[in-house]
Amino acid sequence: MIIIAGLGNPGREYENTRHNVGFEVVDALARKIGATAFGKEGKALVAKGIIAGEKVLLVKPQTYMNLSGEAIRPLLDFYKLDPEESLIVISDDIDLPVGHIRIRQGGSAGGHNGLKNIILHTGTEKFPRLRLGVGQKPDGYDLADYVLGHFSGEEKTLMEEKFGEAADAVALMIEEDVSLAMNRYNTKKEKKPKKTDENTDSTAP
Repeated sequence: MIIIAGLGNPGREYENTRHNVGFEVVDALARKIGATAFGKEGKALVAKGIIAGEKVLLVKPQTYMNLSGEAIRPLLDFYKLDPEESLIVISDDIDLPVGHIRIRQGGSAGGHNGLKNIILHTGTEKFPRLRLGVGQKPDGYDLADYVLGHFSGEEKTLMEEKFGEAADAVALMIEEDVSLAMNRYNTKKEKKPKKTDENTDSTAP
């Protein structure tokens, strides 16, 4: 069994905000695999399904973002699961452009309070995670106001597509492996054009 936890904040006022893209990806994955309806289990909403013959729990913590680990740790304990082998976390990332996907095998929280709390409660950084870019905070914006704000019309259209793509990526992490999903779905960085003799100014300092 694998727990797939999408991070976000509960409550109607937080729906469709940048900070709740984890919930959106989990919802997209639930539709994709025909999971059961979400029901309350401990401090989370949980749906059940199967991916490539593997039982999965789709989890939306209801503790608010900063306490996500308080919802996930009891589920790991109840089902006797090792987070390093049986946990995938989906979160937003303000350091990635809107809609960019970045999958990693593990690593630090990178300043994300939801990931930080999960690491605190599980005692490990070695669990796969998918981060979905929501764009950098514009100058002059308060960070909390930004991540709790809504996407623009153009961004919303893009993100609707990316929620499905991220769900496909998570499914591939289970169907095949994390490395293959990384190679297929991690957004490639644009390469800067190489300088040539024609465009190099030899008089530049």
